Amino acid sequence: MTAVSGQVFIGNRFRPSAEVTPVLEAATGLPLGDGANAGTADVDAAVAAARAALRAWRTTSAEDRAAVLRAMAAELKSRAAATSELVTRENGMPTSLSRGANGAFPALLLNYYADLITTTPDEEVRPAAIGHTIVRHEAIGVVAAITPWNYPQALAAFKLAPALAAGCTVVLKPAQETALDAMVFGEAAAAAGLPEGVLNIVPGGMATGEHLVSHPGVDKVSFTGSTAAGRAIGEVCGRLLRPVTLELGGKSAAIILDDADLGVTLKGLRTQSFANNGQTCYLNSRILAPRSRYDEIVEALADLASGMTVGDPLDPATEIGPVVSERQRQRILGYIEAGTADGGKLVAGGSIPKDQPRGWFVEPTVFADVDNRHRIAQEEIFGPVLAVIPYDDDEHAVALANDSEYGLGGTVWSTDVDRATGVARAVHTGTIGVNAYNLDIAAPFGGVKSSGLGRELGPEGLAAFRSTKSIYRAGPAF
Repeated sequence: MTAVSGQVFIGNRFRPSAEVTPVLEAATGLPLGDGANAGTADVDAAVAAARAALRAWRTTSAEDRAAVLRAMAAELKSRAAATSELVTRENGMPTSLSRGANGAFPALLLNYYADLITTTPDEEVRPAAIGHTIVRHEAIGVVAAITPWNYPQALAAFKLAPALAAGCTVVLKPAQETALDAMVFGEAAAAAGLPEGVLNIVPGGMATGEHLVSHPGVDKVSFTGSTAAGRAIGEVCGRLLRPVTLELGGKSAAIILDDADLGVTLKGLRTQSFANNGQTCYLNSRILAPRSRYDEIVEALADLASGMTVGDPLDPATEIGPVVSERQRQRILGYIEAGTADGGKLVAGGSIPKDQPRGWFVEPTVFADVDNRHRIAQEEIFGPVLAVIPYDDDEHAVALANDSEYGLGGTVWSTDVDRATGVARAVHTGTIGVNAYNLDIAAPFGGVKSSGLGRELGPEGLAAFRSTKSIYRAGPAF
């Protein structure tokens, strides 16, 4: 349990929130601590603190901002072990994954953007037909950053690191399920000397988020979460003409070509399809298999799922821990029932593990004989459930991959890298891997279609928090 349980972080100080909501441990269902449920007054105070700090922070030199970000990275790194364990207890993420995603990654990203901002010019001069133009990049302003519970530290860093580097001030609204670990950012910011009001943290539910998104003191919204929530936020931002980045859901396809090395493919899909107990937006939950090898691939995936280690997420040997809540487990089990009702053949898993009487566990599950029109092939389940779909040839595989309202991730598996890359180019998605899938902090991440708007990570992630101004000048360039 954290020392700041039940509190918000505003103006570099922790204070009691308007309300508290219990945070339950995913593996036991028992109370872990009290998470803040920020009210309207908390959000108003956080936005006011961010606005008051904006002018000084945005005019601080890039070098000085970078120095504070590096100090904050060091503070997060010193807390990494405790933070990653806390997240594992909150949302069930296996500790082997949490150590990197929630322990090491935020500090890595802060350091990346600290380096990038010091090498990215604020201005450039362009010759014009008459005189010249100074193109200037400025901090966009006060940012409302809204993050989910599945990768709470990593996804908060996706937004905090570039926004703070750009000179923006931030109001972070984490999910209630992971309200406790969010306070670690406040501890690190205060210890690193981040000026008062530059970062504010107000955990809460839907009402908290709605008030923050529509707040007149906010200049930009950056949201990661469900497509349904993203649509609602996009509507508000559209009406207000407020810039918004939306990183939303996915139903990504793994295309296994007929020449694929099945051993290499299964090793990759072990994480690419089951990471974080299936609670990852870009996971490959649709497996497209050539008819010529369909039975072989189905059998191999069934063996893979059946052989995964399910258990205590704090045990380093565990591959599949519990999902975040009983509500989420019931949602997943409902999709498993729908898969059977639609005619899918259950070849692995499909229920609650008999040896896990406490917590919110679901067996790794594989369906064969799935039609791409079935619900389990079209809707995001957010759990450890795979649908194996047959295809005829490469063109058919691409058509099936693209026959989705989503477009966030994906992979192509083949011993012919050039052939696989050609297939990858034809898939309509924001990101895709060839014989692997590894997020690159220096490359843009995001989706198309119902998977979102805008990009995070890389220089594009920094640009999302900067506005562009053209200054037209007569005379020669200086």
